[in-house]
Amino acid sequence: MTVSRESLNNVPLARAGERINERPQRTARPSHGWRLPGEGPTAALSAASVTTLAALWWLATHLHWLPPLFLPTPEAVVAAFLDAWHGRIQGGLPLSEHLAWSALRVFGAFALAALTAVPVGILMGVSRVARGLLDPPLEFYRPLPPLAYLPLVVIWFGIDETAKIVVIYLACFAPIAMAARAGARSATVEQIHAAYSLGGRFSQIVRHVVLPAALPEILTGLRIAIGFGWTTLVAAEMVAATAGLGQMVLNASSFLRTDVVVMGIVLIGLIAWLFDLGMRALERRLVPWKGRG
Repeated sequence: MTVSRESLNNVPLARAGERINERPQRTARPSHGWRLPGEGPTAALSAASVTTLAALWWLATHLHWLPPLFLPTPEAVVAAFLDAWHGRIQGGLPLSEHLAWSALRVFGAFALAALTAVPVGILMGVSRVARGLLDPPLEFYRPLPPLAYLPLVVIWFGIDETAKIVVIYLACFAPIAMAARAGARSATVEQIHAAYSLGGRFSQIVRHVVLPAALPEILTGLRIAIGFGWTTLVAAEMVAATAGLGQMVLNASSFLRTDVVVMGIVLIGLIAWLFDLGMRALERRLVPWKGRG
């Protein structure tokens, strides 16, 4: 049997090709061993964090690391919650009434801010005229603390509920508008050109391309804004308020009721946290593609 020179020359190449084809199979790793950065469950870690903080609080108060005036015991805070629930604190109002007034102020102003700031932010993102006109006043007042313009709001709107709603509204408006404006720039040029090539009008581009692309940023802005709203609540309820969590905390601090102050702080934090968890669930439902593009 005769063997040609070409076949002899092709043998090493064929074997080399086999080795090359085999090499990725040897070094390939299973896809299930990889995960995105930050992906994975966190419930156990969050529970451990809360438990650790509660244990440190219990130790610091029961071992007298801090005096009760500075940090009351958890039992004293629970007792203050029960007293407040039955109206046995300064003012005589039950805790449910304080909660109702604060929720009405914060969530009412937050809803008004969301209804107005999202269109303004989207408009600033898609129109250079709107961006040029609205960006200076927004950037001017955004870093101002609410206590800075609170006296002016009181002069303009009086000491009724309107002034409180306006102060919280202004605190919530800026982060929502900034998030919507940043989100409006998330739509890629390819997506916009594809929509135009299919005969879409400008309003349809904004509705079906820009708004879905901006939705993740908008939801993040809403989560940040509600935090600003609860932060501003105490400042807003300094103005002739007779009910509300902020007013309850301020009134208790005047009488050195640290247990009531801590109870009010914990309650405000829990309400804001529960709202944030709800926003996270809504985000997973509305924008399931976030972080997977």
